[in-house]
Amino acid sequence: MQKQYGRHADFLTVYIKEAHPEDEWQMDSNVEQGVCYKQPKTTAQRVAIANDFCKRFKFPIPILVDAIENPANAVYAGWPERIYILDSARRIVYKGEPGPFGFHPEEAEAWLAKQFGKA
Repeated sequence: MQKQYGRHADFLTVYIKEAHPEDEWQMDSNVEQGVCYKQPKTTAQRVAIANDFCKRFKFPIPILVDAIENPANAVYAGWPERIYILDSARRIVYKGEPGPFGFHPEEAEAWLAKQFGKA
């Protein structure tokens, strides 16, 4: 999506609470992909995980890290994953359902296509 619509929209990822930490609810897919982290206890630990992820996977989208007190998650209810689109006035114009079952990036892509045309 970023490659298609990056000239029209800024993309940003916010890393919030770890969804499947190895000390809580580890997923087999995390083990297979080698993304096993304990639930961070400090903001610095959360930043370290985000840095590791970005470097290992060459993540192309800018990433912000929610402070350990989870203020962004409290405002946007993003856990475990969610997509929002904000307009230039910072109003929410698309609010996806929470994942994993309500996480449908194709809905956000359809919104972008409607606004900017097929890229």
